[in-house]
Amino acid sequence: MTNAQDTLQVVDEFSTVRKQDVVTGKVRVSTKTELVDEVVSAMLDRQDVEVSRVPRGIEITEAPEIRTEGDVTIVPIVEEILVVEKRLVLKEELHLRRSVSSEHVELPVTLRKQRAVIERSETDEPNFEEEK
Repeated sequence: MTNAQDTLQVVDEFSTVRKQDVVTGKVRVSTKTELVDEVVSAMLDRQDVEVSRVPRGIEITEAPEIRTEGDVTIVPIVEEILVVEKRLVLKEELHLRRSVSSEHVELPVTLRKQRAVIERSETDEPNFEEEK
């Protein structure tokens, strides 16, 4: 039987969690720049124009327009000549023919390349600081 005067004592437990920063090592990052000589290559297009004069000596009534026939651009050259009357004469035409060629070129260039240098230092004893 239990005695009415018997008392039970109740005990509570509790926990506290704390966290703190601990330095365990240090890292230093730096960059090194190196110069590297390399040869670059590229295709270069080149366009040449061949000019030929074609004499005409034809009387015309008005100046012709610049025109293109195939791969030839024709530029009319006119002059006025004084006779008893003024007439327009197609003196000559310039025929311009374009040709395209490609040339492979290689040029030495100096390029900069960077790389990361990482230095790591460990500490022997962690730096614990107690919280108050």
